[in-house]
Amino acid sequence: MVGAVSPSSKSLGKKMLSNIDFSKDKLIVELGPGTGVFTDLIINKMADDARLLVFELNDNFYNSLSSRINDPRVKIIHDSAEFIHKYIGETEKLDVVISSLPLMVFPEKLRQDVVNESFDCLKDTGKYIQFQYSLQSKKLLESKYDQVKIQFTIKNFPPAFVYNCTKK
Repeated sequence: MVGAVSPSSKSLGKKMLSNIDFSKDKLIVELGPGTGVFTDLIINKMADDARLLVFELNDNFYNSLSSRINDPRVKIIHDSAEFIHKYIGETEKLDVVISSLPLMVFPEKLRQDVVNESFDCLKDTGKYIQFQYSLQSKKLLESKYDQVKIQFTIKNFPPAFVYNCTKK
């Protein structure tokens, strides 16, 4: 359930959030926040009228986030990333999905379900942002998204790749 050997660095967090326009992107989902390094950065940057849905399955991380974060714009959800649609309105679409999930250690069906669910819940102009420690997810994300741009940061342990994916 945990895919990291240590919490993500703030440097990786900044790179993950660098392509988000927080003045326009109002419905944001975070998948697999762990200790909440990215969650805290998102909360500090998001607009007053924005919403953040945070999906965490690990009981310890979920309990820690739930007790620590008290912001009416944020909802901590104890459910799987493959069920985003259950938590947004029938006609709502997401502006951004930020994922720290270790996709390549997931069983194939779960990996496909998470990527498909994220894609299906995004606006046509939405962004899917994923970090991984390797380039193994490149083909999977390129099969779904029209544009996949990859950044690399050495200022994380271990160093990480950031995938910025868009439908158009």
